[in-house]
Amino acid sequence: MKTILCFGDSNTWGYNPSTASRYPYDQRWPTVLGARLGSGYLVIPEGLNGRTTVWDDPVEIDKKGSAHLPSLLESHKPIDLLVIMLGTNDLKLRFGLGPLDIAAGAQRLARIAKASSTGPAEGAPAVLLVAPPPIIEVGPFAEMFQGGEAKSARLAEHFRAKAAELGLPLLQASDFVESSPLDGIHFSAEAQRALGEAVADWVLRSL
Repeated sequence: MKTILCFGDSNTWGYNPSTASRYPYDQRWPTVLGARLGSGYLVIPEGLNGRTTVWDDPVEIDKKGSAHLPSLLESHKPIDLLVIMLGTNDLKLRFGLGPLDIAAGAQRLARIAKASSTGPAEGAPAVLLVAPPPIIEVGPFAEMFQGGEAKSARLAEHFRAKAAELGLPLLQASDFVESSPLDGIHFSAEAQRALGEAVADWVLRSL
């Protein structure tokens, strides 16, 4: 059985923009991924609302992805594939970050995994970087993410460059999903399914 760890934020957790609650388990994209792949794969969802790539949040404490990842890798090893989809929360106005720095944060997470011995046979796990889709400055999060919409439109190009520096594959989420117009950040149930199916297609081709 191959193990896939999905490391992300509220969209991996399953945040529902219609209700501000959590989608049922079977509607979250890691669950869709696991169902599509079947019994030969164990898919572990590790989503946390507000999680950043490598940045300490002065308002929402304990959200720094680079602080969480090493222990999660050790906890779930051996891991065949780590799927990283983070960067949306880095767009918050309070961080003042540009898309290049956000992509560098995601690359740092990949470096942590590739330097570890948490893959098969004490090697490193394979890593798939997923560039999150652009956000929309609407709804309850608009002020928190002020200026983030324009920055988010450039995330994919910088993620692609940072992935290429490490020789890693990149999946561009905007090829399959878009952020909900209800809150500009999160995915509809249809988008959750579409992303799970897209990652499954990649895994079946590549892993």
